[in-house]
Amino acid sequence: MNLSWETLELHTAQPFGIARWTHSSYPRTFVTLEDRGFVGRGEAAPNAFYGETRGTVEAVLPLLAGALEDPWDWDGLNARLSARMPQGHPSARCALEMAALEWCAQAAGVPVWRLLGLSPTALPHSSYTVSLAELPEMRRQAREAVAAGHTVLKVKLGTPYDEQIVTALREEAPSAALRVDANAAWSRSQARRMLDVLDDARVELLEQPLAAADLDGHAGLRAVSRVPVVADESLHHVRDVVELARAFDGVNLKLAKLGGPLQALAALRLARAHGLSVMMGCMIESSLGIAAAAHLAGLCDWADLDGALLLADDPFAGLNWTAGELQRPTAPGWGVTRT
Repeated sequence: MNLSWETLELHTAQPFGIARWTHSSYPRTFVTLEDRGFVGRGEAAPNAFYGETRGTVEAVLPLLAGALEDPWDWDGLNARLSARMPQGHPSARCALEMAALEWCAQAAGVPVWRLLGLSPTALPHSSYTVSLAELPEMRRQAREAVAAGHTVLKVKLGTPYDEQIVTALREEAPSAALRVDANAAWSRSQARRMLDVLDDARVELLEQPLAAADLDGHAGLRAVSRVPVVADESLHHVRDVVELARAFDGVNLKLAKLGGPLQALAALRLARAHGLSVMMGCMIESSLGIAAAAHLAGLCDWADLDGALLLADDPFAGLNWTAGELQRPTAPGWGVTRT
C-alpha cells in the first residue's frame, strides 16, 4: 500500500463567523491510498477547538499509516489506529478511514454507501449557513440564500443581540425552515430567555446552546423547550452518545470530529437505539469530505452539508446540488473527482 498526502489552504467565499471566531482560510490535508491500480482518498479537516491543527495532522499521519495494511479489515481498522495513537487526532483518523473505504469501494466497483449496505434513500435537504456577522450582513446572506433556492437556513448565534438576529432573519426568510446554532456560547439564563423567541420565529431546532460539559444545563433546558435541542460540541466520541441521550433530543454527527464514516455510522446506530434524532453535519470541507458525509445522510433526520458550498476554491467536483438538495453520489467510491 502506498499512502501519500498533501495539505491545501482552502478559502471561503466570504468570512465565516461563529461565536468563537471568524476565519476565511482553512488548511485541509488530503490523503491518497494507492495499491493494485485502485485509489482511495480522504480529507482531514482539523479544528483547533478540538485540539487539532494542520501541524498535528501532518505529524501524526506517518505514525498512523501502517494501520491501512489491510483496507478490508474495517473491524480492526479503528483498533489498529488506536494502538498507534490511543487518543485524539480524529480528523487525521477520518482521512485514513475514508481512504480505506474508498479503496475498497473502487476495488468492488460500487459507491461507498452500497459497499456499506445502505439503502439508496433520498437525502434530507441540507441547511445553508448564515454565519455570524453584523446584522445587515446576516440579512444579506439570508436574502441571497433564499434567492438561490435554499429552503433551510442555519443561523449562527452567540451574541448579546441574538433575539434581533432571529427576528430579522425570520423577516428576510418568512417561508424557510430556520435552525439556530449558538456554538456553546449561551449561559443558562440567556438560553431560557431565548426559548420564546425561537418559538415565535418557528425555529426547527436549537443546536448546542450551552457549554459542552454542561449536560445538566442542557437537560434542564430540554425539559422546558418546545424546540428540539441538538448536541454538537458535547459529542466527541461514539461512546458519548449514551450519556448525551439524557440531555439532548438529537446529535449532530461530523465525520472529522468522530474519526471517520465508520465511527459516525456506529454513533448513528447508537443514537437511534437511544431514541435520538440525528443530523449529519460537517466542517468547512471540500466536496470530498462532504461526499463522504452524504453517503450516510440518507439515514438521518436532518442534514447540514453546506461546507463545500461556502468555498471559493473547492479542489473537488462531482456533487450534484440544486440549492439545498444534494443527490446521493452514484459513481464508485466517494463519487467526486479532483479538479
